[in-house]
Amino acid sequence: MESFELGYPRTELRRDLVALVLVGTKTATAGLREPGEAAPAVGTRYVLRGYDDEAAGVVEVTEARILPVAEIDLDFARDEGEGFESVEEWRVAHEQFYEHPLAPETEIVAVRFKVVERT
Repeated sequence: MESFELGYPRTELRRDLVALVLVGTKTATAGLREPGEAAPAVGTRYVLRGYDDEAAGVVEVTEARILPVAEIDLDFARDEGEGFESVEEWRVAHEQFYEHPLAPETEIVAVRFKVVERT
């Protein structure tokens, strides 16, 4: 089973994000689309990786879309579970993480998921 990684290993961000997933607060995530990358299929399961890359659980994709940053909506931003109260807050946080601006046309892989197992 492939890995589901949030943030970078051995960072407080990863620790926080995995905790939010495991309690059910974080049910969505977004990543920059790599050239030629397809959205994961609904029903695909991944091993959620914790702080030290250990298995922390299993998540299942419930929805996945490729869309431009300009189409991220407030519901998706809130479902990321990090306290975003606006799409602008979501964008700024992601620009800080990626360390560069996100143009409105920048493609994002937007994934919703649910926890199916905790380890």
